[in-house]
Amino acid sequence: MADNGQDKGKKKSLLTLIVLSLGMFGFAFALVPLYDVFCEVTGINGKTSNQAAIASQQVDEKRNITVEFVAYINPGMAWQFEPEVTRMVVHPGETHKVLFAAKNLTKHATVGQAVPSVSPGQGAQYFNKIECFCFNRQPLAAGASAELPLLFYIDPELPEDINTLTLAYTLFNAQPEPAAQTQ
Repeated sequence: MADNGQDKGKKKSLLTLIVLSLGMFGFAFALVPLYDVFCEVTGINGKTSNQAAIASQQVDEKRNITVEFVAYINPGMAWQFEPEVTRMVVHPGETHKVLFAAKNLTKHATVGQAVPSVSPGQGAQYFNKIECFCFNRQPLAAGASAELPLLFYIDPELPEDINTLTLAYTLFNAQPEPAAQTQ
């Protein structure tokens, strides 16, 4: 009789451990996508939306915002990559176009992917990209150059205490792995 009660307790403990293990595995598996969604919604970590915005219909001409542009190249990426302007003053709601110059310095075709971030981080959700080269991978032939456009506006709802936004792009090598190229 006592053994039967101990067996039930062991089975219940084993079942609880299995359910907890599966729950922890599922949580760990979903953590990265959930973090990305959280950062995109809240603008934490300077992460901007990967979706094209619709142009603003409202311009606040009483307010000026300084927008700075910075470009970084990930080590191992043999490209030149820089903005044509490093700073501009805009009115919230105005649409502006900025070009980034890219040049492949290698002797073979390469694919680059730019990842944006905005500083201060709470300003990221107010930086709207209507068109951005960062939405897609950028293939460049050996020695080729390209002008990469960014069409953007700053949301007029940007908090009053933010007067400067810095948009930084980091360029990564997005070349498919050799095994993936043959498939």
